[in-house]
Amino acid sequence: MAAEEGEVAEAEKQEEEDQVVNPWEVSAKEGGKIDYDKLIVQFGCQRLDQSIIDRVQRLTSRPPHVFLRRGVFFAHRDFNEILDAYERREKFYLYTGRGPSSEALHLGHLVPFMFTKYLQDAFKVPLVIQLTDDEKCMWKNLSVEESKRLARENAKDIIACGFDISRTFIFSDFNYVGGAFYENMVRIDKCVTYNKVVGIFGFTGEDHIGKISFPAVQAAPSFPSSFPHLFSGKDNPRCLIPCAIDQDPYFRMTRDVAPRLGYHKPALIESLFFPALQGETGKMSASDPNSAIYVTDSGKILKNKINKYAFSGGQDSIENHRKYGANLEVDISIKYLGFFLEDDAELEHIKREYGEGSMLTGEVKKRLGEVLTELVERHQRARATVTDEMVDAFMAVRPLPNMFN
Repeated sequence: MAAEEGEVAEAEKQEEEDQVVNPWEVSAKEGGKIDYDKLIVQFGCQRLDQSIIDRVQRLTSRPPHVFLRRGVFFAHRDFNEILDAYERREKFYLYTGRGPSSEALHLGHLVPFMFTKYLQDAFKVPLVIQLTDDEKCMWKNLSVEESKRLARENAKDIIACGFDISRTFIFSDFNYVGGAFYENMVRIDKCVTYNKVVGIFGFTGEDHIGKISFPAVQAAPSFPSSFPHLFSGKDNPRCLIPCAIDQDPYFRMTRDVAPRLGYHKPALIESLFFPALQGETGKMSASDPNSAIYVTDSGKILKNKINKYAFSGGQDSIENHRKYGANLEVDISIKYLGFFLEDDAELEHIKREYGEGSMLTGEVKKRLGEVLTELVERHQRARATVTDEMVDAFMAVRPLPNMFN
C-alpha cells in the first residue's frame, strides 16, 4: 500500500470509541479532554519537535512565534520539506481559510490567522485565504446571500490581522470557483471514490450530495494551478497549510490525490484546539456567547466573562489554595495566557506562583483580562479602519508581481 493510501486508511479508523475529531465534530468520551498524542497516531502526522522550531529560527533570523514556542502548533505533515525547499531557494505559498458562519470571530478563530501572518512575514511568501461560504450555506442551512455577507464581514476581521495586500489574495468560493479552480475540483473528484470520502468524513445516506462533493473545493487551493493569475508560469510551488488539526481529513485526501495529478503533496502545520471558557471539556458555541471571548467584546464584557466563567484550577478556599496551590492542568486562565502572553519569563513566574498557592485565582484572571483587553482593543482599532474598498482590493483577482520578493 502506498504511503498516502496508508494515511487515508488510518483516517478511516479515526472514529474510535473515545474521541471523534473531524471538521464538523470534536468530542471526547464522557466529556473528557482530547488526547493529542493519540490523535497524531490516528491521523498519521508527526509531532513538531524542538529541532524544527530551532531550524525555523535559523532560516528566518527571527524568534519563533509564541504559538511555536508553546506548542500551540504541535503537529505537521512534511513541514521539513517546506524548510528544505526554502533553503534551496525554491518557492512555496501559504493557504488557510475560514468558514464564515457568524458575524463575530472569537479568539480561537484568530489563532490560525495570527500564526499565518507570522509565517508570511517570516518567509516573505504569498498567501491565499479561502472563505468557504458555500460550505456554511450547506452545513449551517444559511441562505446563499447571508453566507456571502458573512464572508465579507469575516474578511474584514482577517484583514485586520495585518496581512500584506501585495502578497495576499482572499477569495470566497461563491465568487471565485470556476475556470482553472473548477477544473482542479473535477480532477480531484475523479480520484476519490464515494467509499473513500465516506470513510474519511463519515458521511451518511442522509447527507445531501453537496456535502459529499465539497471536500474537492477545500482541496483545490492546495494546487497552484487553481490560481492562474498568481502562479501561471511559476515552477509548481509547494503549498503549506496552517490550520487546526480538525481540518486534517481534507488534506489527507488531498495528499492522496496530489501525486496522481502531478502536484506536490501539500504540507501542513497543525494547532491544538482553543478551549472554551468553561474548560477543555467544554465547547465554544455561537449559541452560548459566554463560552468564548469575541473580538467584538468590550473590555468590561470580556473581564466579566473571565471572572464569571473561566474555569479555575484554584482551591475552594484561600486557606486550601495557599496550602495546596492551583491545578494548572485545568485552569483556563493559565491556558489562555499560554496562547497570548508573549513574555515567557512572566508566564513561568505566574505558573510557579499560582501553582504554589502564592498567587490567587483572582490575580491570574486580572492579568488575563489585561492581556486580552489589549489584544481585542488593538484588533477592534485595526478592524475599524478596514473599508469595503479594502475588502474589494484584497479579493480582486489580480497578479501579485512582487509576492516572492
